[in-house]
Parts: sequence; structure tokens; C-alpha cells
Amino acid sequence: MKNLPPEALQQVATYFQTLAEPTRLRILNFLRQGEHNVGELAQLCGCTAANISRHLSLLTQQGLAARESRGTSVYYRIADPSVYALCDLVCGNIARQYEKTHESRQALLSRAD
Repeated sequence: MKNLPPEALQQVATYFQTLAEPTRLRILNFLRQGEHNVGELAQLCGCTAANISRHLSLLTQQGLAARESRGTSVYYRIADPSVYALCDLVCGNIARQYEKTHESRQALLSRAD
């Protein structure tokens, strides 16, 4: 972020806002396994096709997903695999924090006994 102009920082913030929605993260996880169409993703996520389409539109606008028309269907795939490195980094950090909190709780509970 160093030396980025305000306009670029706004784009960074928009990128992170796109990732700040659990359904979009679930979609990205499913796309990690391979391409899917809207119907498949809707079924996997337990959402309506319209809802999934809206999320996919945002992911596509931010360059995270790519779409390809095949006959009457549109298939989506991951367009920027580096998003997984970012998500894995964040998830790893959250897992370590959770583990630390869990260990602290266990230590407190065992002292209370």
C-alpha cells in the first residue's frame, strides 16, 4: 500500500469489501474445486440463482472470477488464483487466534475445577 494514490487505495478497499461477504467466500471455495454454473453454485450454497448471480457479478467485476458462455449455460471459474493465498493467510491467522483463545479458556476452566 506504500505510495499508492488515494484512488488506488479505494480500489484496494473495494477488493476487500468484495471478500467481506461469507457467501462470496463460499463461492470462491467452490470455484477452487473447479468451474461451476450458477445453478450448481446456488445448490451448493443453498441460495437462489438470482442471489448467486449477484455475487458472481461482483466477483467478476473485481477480477476474481471469470465467466464463459457455453451454449445456454454460463460457467464461472477463478480468474485470480492469488486470492487463495490471501484467504489462506487470513484463515491461518484466524485459526491461530482461535486456538490461542481456546487454550486460554481451557486453562481457565481447569483452574476453576
